[in-house]
Amino acid sequence: MVPAGSAFRLRTPQRGGIFLSFLLLLCFLLFFFVVYLVRHPLLRLAGGFWVVDEGPSASDAIVILGDDNYNGDRAARASEILRAGWAPRIIASGRYLRPYASIAELEEHDLTSRGIPVSAIVRFAHRAENTREETAAIGQLISSHGWKRIIVVTSNYHTRRSRYIAERTFPQGTILRVVAARDSEYDPDNWWRTRAGVKIFAHEFVGMIVALWELRHSDSQTSDSSSLDPLHPMVANSRHPRTLRVYS
Repeated sequence: MVPAGSAFRLRTPQRGGIFLSFLLLLCFLLFFFVVYLVRHPLLRLAGGFWVVDEGPSASDAIVILGDDNYNGDRAARASEILRAGWAPRIIASGRYLRPYASIAELEEHDLTSRGIPVSAIVRFAHRAENTREETAAIGQLISSHGWKRIIVVTSNYHTRRSRYIAERTFPQGTILRVVAARDSEYDPDNWWRTRAGVKIFAHEFVGMIVALWELRHSDSQTSDSSSLDPLHPMVANSRHPRTLRVYS
C-alpha cells in the first residue's frame, strides 16, 4: 500500500515536466514571431552580403568579367570608370559561344556603343567555364603585359565571390580592386520578391561554397610558406594570401 503523500510526490514531477515543455514551446513560438517581424532587415542583410564595392583607383586596366546581363550593366560601369580616367584600357573578357563568336565581342560592342574607342579595348575571348577558370586566364593575360594594378568590374551580386577567387588566381603582386555594377535582376534590398532575385541569391550561395572548397588549399599552402618567409605578402596583408592588395 502506497501512502497518499507518496502519490502526491509522484505526480508533482509530471506536472513540472508539462509546465517546462509549455514554457519551451512558448519560447520557440516567440522566437519565430520575432524572426517574422524582422524578416525584411535580415533578408536585406543577407542580400547585401554578396555585394562588395571598393571603388576605382588609378590602374593599368579594367576587367569586365564575362556573361554580362541583357542590358550590359557591367560594360556600362566599366565605361564610366574609363571615362573618369582611372585606367587607359578595358579588358572585355568573355567565353566563346561558337568557334567564331564570343561574349567578349558582345562586350566590345557594348563598350563602343557607349563611346569607348576600339583602341582602348582589349578583347579577350576564352573557353573558361566558371569564374575560377576565367580569372586564372585573365591572370595569365595581365602577367604577360606586366599590368599590376587591376580593377575588376562585375555584377553587384557576383563581387564578393569574384574578389575571393581573383585574390587567389591573379599573379602574386597584383593590386586588385573590385567594383560593383548594378544589375537589373538583383536588388540587394528586395531580392526575395522576384524569382530572378531568389535564383541569383541561391546561385551565389552555392557558388561561394564551391569556391571555398576548390580553393581551400591555396590558403593553407600560402600560410605554410609565409610562416617561413617574413617578407611574404601574407605578412603584409593577412586578408590577401596570394595577391597583395593595396588601397589608396
